Amino acid sequence: QVQLVESGGGLVQPGESLRLSCAYSGSMRNIGEMAWYRQAPGKERELVASIRDGIKRYSDAVLGRFTISRDFSTDGAKTTVSLEMRNLEPEDTALYYCHATGVNRLRGRDFWGQGTQVTVSS
Repeated sequence: QVQLVESGGGLVQPGESLRLSCAYSGSMRNIGEMAWYRQAPGKERELVASIRDGIKRYSDAVLGRFTISRDFSTDGAKTTVSLEMRNLEPEDTALYYCHATGVNRLRGRDFWGQGTQVTVSS
């Protein structure tokens, strides 16, 4: 049973920072890319950042301000993917989702978290 749980969203003022976390329980042997997406009202879901085999990619909108990272537990049973968001702007307001792409035994499947709201407003 694959489950991703996001946390860390909230209401902040422009220029402030937030750190989002996505906890994945299970073997990373069956997970390839992990990513953060966001979706604002009236807009399509967009890929914000991704990490795969140590390679990190960012959208132009967040490049230089956001940082994606991945941490593993000692026993490998839990993986946390974080998104450090700095110098937040009102345009960053959205529902942020953690996403994982299955490989090996989970090939052909992908997984979404429930989402965490980030609101940047004066």
